[in-house]
Amino acid sequence: MARDRSSTRRRAGVLAAALTALTLTGALTAAHAPLTAKPELRRAAQPKGHDVSSHQRRVDWHAARAKGARFAYVKATESTTYRNPYFAGQYDGARRAGLIRGAYHFALPNRSSGAAQAAYFVRHGGDWQADGVTLPPALDIEYNPYDRHHKCYGLSRTRMVRWIRSFSDEVRRETGRRPVIYTTTNWWTACTGNSRAFAADHALWIASHGSSGPGRLPGGWRYWTFWQHGTKGRLPGDQDLFGGSATRLRSFARGR
Repeated sequence: MARDRSSTRRRAGVLAAALTALTLTGALTAAHAPLTAKPELRRAAQPKGHDVSSHQRRVDWHAARAKGARFAYVKATESTTYRNPYFAGQYDGARRAGLIRGAYHFALPNRSSGAAQAAYFVRHGGDWQADGVTLPPALDIEYNPYDRHHKCYGLSRTRMVRWIRSFSDEVRRETGRRPVIYTTTNWWTACTGNSRAFAADHALWIASHGSSGPGRLPGGWRYWTFWQHGTKGRLPGDQDLFGGSATRLRSFARGR
């Protein structure tokens, strides 16, 4: 997802090569497994959604719902120094329009600990409650958009896995949910050694742009929960699908 400190630079440009393998899946439960119909039927049946940041500013959420949106993720924070100035309006606006919505955090693992960034995120929009309309917090961890020569933020694979675990543990301690993990297969392989440490209890969000399917999944994940399949489309921001039915989406929001 896009970092949004400047409206003139987009993650899509920085990560064009990586996006062909961007992969996210759900935890290994039947409730989060993708449908088994033919691809064209599966995509038609799955709830559509989108993710936004300050790039989209003031979103017309009612228009988005009229175009088919049923869920949304909204960028809340980055590191421990940045808050999306449009977050409150975007997050509350999505809910008022009838969308199930959640918040995401853009990780900068070279800036501070996972626990510190998680705590900052939860304080500024990343909380969760089992109300059926709030998606679990999401961690956006991908290639470093500020330094292409240090794609893994200067951390070893072991330290990166520890950083992600620290973030996850703090989110769970404060909210009761493990975060959804947004990443690319290429990044996950390069920067965590394709760690399988998170597949059993973290939902994964897959983005494979311009393809007919999400492609190979990283680190032991067998199913995807969300698929980001494009950066442009009918909805504001990036285009997403949920890997199940509308009923499963509501159950996932409730933590079931």
